[in-house]
Amino acid sequence: MKRIRFLYYPLIVVVIVKIMFSFGFFQSLEYKAQDSLFRMRGTKPISNDIVIVAIDDNSFQALNTTWPFSRDLHAKLIDNLSRAGAKQIVFDIEFLEQSNPMSDLNLASTAAMHQNTIFAGKVLINDKNAEHVQKQTPMQDIVDLDIPWGIVNMSADTDGFIRRYTCYEMFDNSPVYTIGVASIANSRVYQSNYSDFVKLAGKHIAVADKTIPLSFKNKCYLNYYGPAKTFAHYSYSSVIDDSATVMPGYQGIELDEFYDLLDSGVFRNKTVLVGATIDELHDQFPTPFSKTYTDGVEIHANFIEMVLNDDFLYAINPYLFLLLELLLLMGLWFAFKYFKPQLGALLLAGLIVGHYFLSYQLFKANYLQVPIFQAIVALIMIYLVSLISHYIDTLREKRFIRSAFQQYMAPELVNELLKNPKSLTYGGSQQELSVLFSDIRSFTTYSESHKPDETVQILKEYLTEMVNIIIRNKGILDKFVGDEIMALFGTPVKLENHALSACRVALEMRERMTELHSKWKAEGREIFEIGIGVNTGFAVVGNLGSEQIFDYTAIGDTINLGARLEAINKEYETKNKIIISEFTLAHVQDLVEVNYLDEVKVKGKNNAVKIYELIRIK
Repeated sequence: MKRIRFLYYPLIVVVIVKIMFSFGFFQSLEYKAQDSLFRMRGTKPISNDIVIVAIDDNSFQALNTTWPFSRDLHAKLIDNLSRAGAKQIVFDIEFLEQSNPMSDLNLASTAAMHQNTIFAGKVLINDKNAEHVQKQTPMQDIVDLDIPWGIVNMSADTDGFIRRYTCYEMFDNSPVYTIGVASIANSRVYQSNYSDFVKLAGKHIAVADKTIPLSFKNKCYLNYYGPAKTFAHYSYSSVIDDSATVMPGYQGIELDEFYDLLDSGVFRNKTVLVGATIDELHDQFPTPFSKTYTDGVEIHANFIEMVLNDDFLYAINPYLFLLLELLLLMGLWFAFKYFKPQLGALLLAGLIVGHYFLSYQLFKANYLQVPIFQAIVALIMIYLVSLISHYIDTLREKRFIRSAFQQYMAPELVNELLKNPKSLTYGGSQQELSVLFSDIRSFTTYSESHKPDETVQILKEYLTEMVNIIIRNKGILDKFVGDEIMALFGTPVKLENHALSACRVALEMRERMTELHSKWKAEGREIFEIGIGVNTGFAVVGNLGSEQIFDYTAIGDTINLGARLEAINKEYETKNKIIISEFTLAHVQDLVEVNYLDEVKVKGKNNAVKIYELIRIK
């Protein structure tokens, strides 16, 4: 299971992140991250082929009237814009109900005469009952004259921002297109049945010579060109203010502003959108650029400009992004596993900054949107999961080390080992150390002449005392082999002079053995003698056990020689029954007193080894 963590932990992180970002709160954070790219990029150049006639505060003041305006005024607007050379006039104002019959007919007939106007309707959708849909067409006079129209439906994201443009709504199993699509469809040929020539196919809408990519059902992403007032705005009252129109708000002063607009050619060959920009008419929405709200009419202008320029904004393929995300998280799992937490944190910070910069470049240069905050959360989560996993592994490792060594090492040595668990090399490594072997002389004969419980009791007392000495001098008890003791010095934690520690332990064992002899004699028990051998050199040290059992030990010629020295003790008459090799003596030459004994041949070696009796530490 541990081996496939790199796969299932990143997979779990991805699943959790996807679930998190299905909720509105996290979606809103992702939206905000995407919005920042628009503000970072700034305003994009526009073609100036689209302008806005705004029903603004100046219009209300100049006309000195209330909303809704007389439809004769709107007919006047169509006349003047057509006279000024407007290519197309798109109303973001709904004329749904009948008003004054003469005014209604005047508006419809004027539009029909100029053959350049698109009106607005609406499709009402019941949020609680999706099947309850109502279509509101423009007033009957407009419908009767076959004047093109589109709907003005807008749908906000969960946080109320308009980031996607609604291209159509379904009514009676047929699409009803918005005024933006209607504008594009009528940009080359003006026709009331334009919807017959718009092709809705899967995730695209083919209209005129353009193909609009849909990002979500009936919507496409809006590649905003800038904040509010990016497109040129002209006051409604200025366009209708000609010599034939009286502006009550001017109090008898004849400005005739239309003629200045006419002479400047600001409407010539332009698509003109007409809509409300006054706060009281509540046609304003927050957008990615919005420090202030953007008027609905300008949102339509952004869509039309985007389509005409083929500046479509795309989202990265979610399956491709998922694959890339998984591969990145799997790579990071390995990186965070081997890096220190501080270095991992620096890598994480660099990846977050790098991902944001890459997202910005893709957005700016390729009009491609990739998840930003979602990816950042995934990066942070895989880092935290790796930290927690590493912490749990470390605790488990320390618990294992403590349980494996606390009975065989001094507590301070165990603590040192816990600070650097890597000193426990699994599989073994070459290390210099000293080894001590101690064995009871003729213990088989001793055990045969005593009751088992007596033998066990005295052996327990002897071994306990010897092990205490080993642990107190920072050695480790490698193993018991019957009544034989094997102890290592200088591993797994380095000692300043492991050979000296081994010699000290040998002498202390000898001294404690003398004390035990006195005690046992006083108790009327038979005593036994021990022999000790000490050698120093390189050996293979590590976990040399099986997969099921951890066995930290040492093997090699150095160990074999140490056992041989202990065994030949009986062949020499020595005071302390301690024999050390010339290799141990080389490390303690000036620190101990010894007597030269002999040179002995060791199995498998060509050269004899000098051996010495250890007398005392100077």
